[in-house]
Amino acid sequence: MSEDRYAAGLRLNKEWAAQTARKYPNIFPTLATGQTPQILWIGCSDSRCPETTFLGLEPGDVFLLVEYAVQYLRVHHVVVCGHTSCGGVAAAMGNKNLGILDPWLFPLRQLRERNLKLLQSLPSNEAASKLAELNVREGLNIVKQKSVVLNAIREWGLQLHGLIYDVGSGVLSELDTQDSEEVIRARLTAFHTE
Repeated sequence: MSEDRYAAGLRLNKEWAAQTARKYPNIFPTLATGQTPQILWIGCSDSRCPETTFLGLEPGDVFLLVEYAVQYLRVHHVVVCGHTSCGGVAAAMGNKNLGILDPWLFPLRQLRERNLKLLQSLPSNEAASKLAELNVREGLNIVKQKSVVLNAIREWGLQLHGLIYDVGSGVLSELDTQDSEEVIRARLTAFHTE
């Protein structure tokens, strides 16, 4: 009988910890003293999308909570990342009642509604990929409305990025998410607080 994934994970963790300690002798003592990540990552909970793994980064390099990461850890980058073959996107593209999951899908379904004509003009696999991309852009716009983020952009040049992770190839693609000066000024006027 094959080893279950939980037992394998515990066993592999010991191997990973030993290998990581050999490769980076100071990493665990450094991590034990605190954290100074440079990247805030906002992504999917999909198990196929482990950000530190596919970025080739180490523990302590990426943080996952907006206000704390920006205000207290002073990260340099905020990443909103979607991915191909997303179950949430597929569910939002369908019209099934998913019970307890429906509230989580509501914003994605609203995004689908606002872009229905575009999405219906595409083959289904391209439409799903397009909705994932639109969701990244929407998430990034929400992050850009947070006063803590606006202050960080102005104070230390916090950078924001939109990415799509291709589950089939393992490759990240960066989206063009640059705003015009007019949009930036309007956002600062509407959302900046002191």
